Amino acid sequence: MPHLRTAGPTMLRGVRAATVAAACLVPLAAAPGATNPGYAVTERWQLGGAGGWDYLAMDAARQRLFVTRADHVEVVDSASGRLLGRIPDTAGVHGVALAPDLKRGYTSNGRANSITEFDYDTLAVRREVPVPGANPDAILYEPTGRHLYTFNGRSSDVTVFDADTLSLAAKITVPGKPEFSVDDGRGHVYVNIETNPGQLVRIDSVKLVVDATWPLPGCDSPSGLAIDRAHARLFSVCSSKVMVVTDGRDGHQVARVPIGAGPDAAAFDAAHGLAFSSNGEGTLTVVRQRSADRYQVLATVPTRKGARTMAIDPASRRIYLVTADFGPAPPATTEQPHPRPVPLPDTFTVLVVAPR
Repeated sequence: MPHLRTAGPTMLRGVRAATVAAACLVPLAAAPGATNPGYAVTERWQLGGAGGWDYLAMDAARQRLFVTRADHVEVVDSASGRLLGRIPDTAGVHGVALAPDLKRGYTSNGRANSITEFDYDTLAVRREVPVPGANPDAILYEPTGRHLYTFNGRSSDVTVFDADTLSLAAKITVPGKPEFSVDDGRGHVYVNIETNPGQLVRIDSVKLVVDATWPLPGCDSPSGLAIDRAHARLFSVCSSKVMVVTDGRDGHQVARVPIGAGPDAAAFDAAHGLAFSSNGEGTLTVVRQRSADRYQVLATVPTRKGARTMAIDPASRRIYLVTADFGPAPPATTEQPHPRPVPLPDTFTVLVVAPR
């Protein structure tokens, strides 16, 4: 993926200065006897700064939201929207992985084909190391094996590093462009493969090999991925406007739920049995888990067009999304013969959706 997620199927490049505003979606008061409250946007913050955006990462323990911004990462107080710090020089940054047990964090830098390691407490950059793959996109820290994974979009492979030394532990080929990833805490890492129809790959996190590849019927170009660890259920959101639910033990599809257009991220609230899809059309789909194999749409929450990327704080139940207003595309160049619109100055917006 390019480094700016928009309402379309890809993200934008070469963005101008923009302002980040944050809005919080919160659940509405529950009706008598209801098991789940509703949700609404409750806050918007102005953060400022230039650049597009990609993944969000949540540090619930420290109440910090990490927002990737083209060539740096902004770290925001998730309760107030106050800017706490920046991680600089992360060219084409896509994602952030946190390893609090190692007191470190990491970014995947797509244009630089590198990882930046930073101090978990101070955010100070410790070092930058190369990735032997093209365009590292999603990034995941797996604490059981203390491994760091990068999922490389242009080379269709996965690189695995010792998270302590950042020495290369393995390079794993996958059958297409890898997207979002999760781990189950029991020795497996899962990643969506952006094909039509989509696929879901399972990696043995001890042997560091692919041990299963499953089709995702009805799911085109899966992007966001979330997991219910207790029931071994995986939630893939797809450009075909569905969320497919897969059994993580044998790969069979247990459910298919309608969602909005242009989804990019997925999340799961285990305590309340809710799955979420953030959709570029300007909605958040809330899905109720009635049982491990039964799901229904609980609500479609209006957000803003382009708000495709998401992070959830399981403690407060606040959901964070980002977007911006867009102006016309810049003139075509040899590098970008079909340029896309860019964010207008002072419009970059973080939306917070939460129960209330």
